[in-house]
Formats: sequence, structure tokens, C-alpha cells
Amino acid sequence: MNSSADVQYLQSRIKELEEKIEQLRLSRRVLMNLIEKVEKEKSLFVAKLEKENRKLHIDNYRYAKNLLQQNRRIVELQNLLDNYLMDM
Repeated sequence: MNSSADVQYLQSRIKELEEKIEQLRLSRRVLMNLIEKVEKEKSLFVAKLEKENRKLHIDNYRYAKNLLQQNRRIVELQNLLDNYLMDM
């Protein structure tokens, strides 16, 4: 039953499976490193987008404030012109 051929086959099979396990461990390490790299890149990209978004909000606020000031000045000048024309 337990011939040397059977033992030799089982030892060969064990060695083969151990090699496959080692390959799987290596593959797992590579995949984990890739996942870590992708997550880091994603975090950097999100941070960059958030920074750009804040900058755009600030720029938009300044632009709107400037437009409002210009609009007020236009209204003031129109009122001055209307008053001047009425006084003529």
C-alpha cells in the first residue's frame, strides 16, 4: 500500500503545493503593494482636487464681490446722471 512510489509522489505533490503557496504569497504582496500605491495616488489626487475646489470657491467669491461693487458703482453713476439731467 505505502510503496516508495506513493511516498515519492506525495512528497513531490507536497513540494509542488508549497511552491504554489509561496507564489501566492508573493502575488499577494505584489497586489497589496499595488493597492497601497493606488490608494496613496487616489488620496493625493483627492487632496489636489479639494485644494483646487477651495481656490475656485475663493476666486468665485472675489469675482462675485467685485461684480457687486461694480454694479453698485454703475447704479450710483446712473443716479448721479439722472439727477444731473433732471436739474438741467
